[in-house]
Amino acid sequence: MRRTILLVYAQPEPRSLTRGFAAAAVETLTTQGHQALQSDLYAMRWKAVLDADDFPARADPGRLSFIDESGHAYANGAQTPDVAEEQRKLLTADAVIFIFPLWWYGVPAILKGWFERVYAYGFGYGYQNQANRLRYGDGALKGKRALLAAMVGGGERDYGPRGINGPLQELLFPVTHGCLFYPGMDVLPTHAVYGVNHLSAADLRQQLDAWRTRLAGLFDEAPIPFRRQNGGDYPDGHQLADHIAPDKEGICAHVAAPGPAMTGAAAQ
Repeated sequence: MRRTILLVYAQPEPRSLTRGFAAAAVETLTTQGHQALQSDLYAMRWKAVLDADDFPARADPGRLSFIDESGHAYANGAQTPDVAEEQRKLLTADAVIFIFPLWWYGVPAILKGWFERVYAYGFGYGYQNQANRLRYGDGALKGKRALLAAMVGGGERDYGPRGINGPLQELLFPVTHGCLFYPGMDVLPTHAVYGVNHLSAADLRQQLDAWRTRLAGLFDEAPIPFRRQNGGDYPDGHQLADHIAPDKEGICAHVAAPGPAMTGAAAQ
């Protein structure tokens, strides 16, 4: 079946592993018969900062409320063209792949800015004006798949369950659970490449081969079993019921069953 996959990647160096992964993804997906859309954020000179310039037709010129202005712009077709185009790509796509280097324990600022600007009120949040209900498993992007591919400078041990940097799946939880699962996407376990600055030519070939193999199963792989807000585990829509995972707290409590993304086994 022919599907559309959006690639969003953030790395200014054309010879980087991030860009190599993006090129390999385009080649692999196209060979499989899919359509590959691309958002090369640095090449696009993507504006990373959400500010008043995002709302040229203000609802209230006297005070900048991001929620109010974002909702007004989205509802009235008054968004900036770059934001509207990225939203169009997202709605067209069956899956979205984000490829990036891990910088200071998170995604690059330009990619964080992509989420902040593209996820307008009424689109990424506040869907159908139900701000506190249609989220975490429901929303405008429900039914789409999402995958993070992180290029990590440190070694795998540093990001393991007891690693000094903290588990990678926990560092990226704000993205996987927040930016991706929040608006309804099915999120696959993160694809991580560790020690990227010390890989030999043979290592690079092996990593690219593993990446191509991972892409072949993009629509077959089981997603991270995050608990849906409206699935019954959160009776008031905010907090887990007392009988759900009573022995767990924090991030792991919001995953229905242990999976590779929560055990550190997602590294490729």
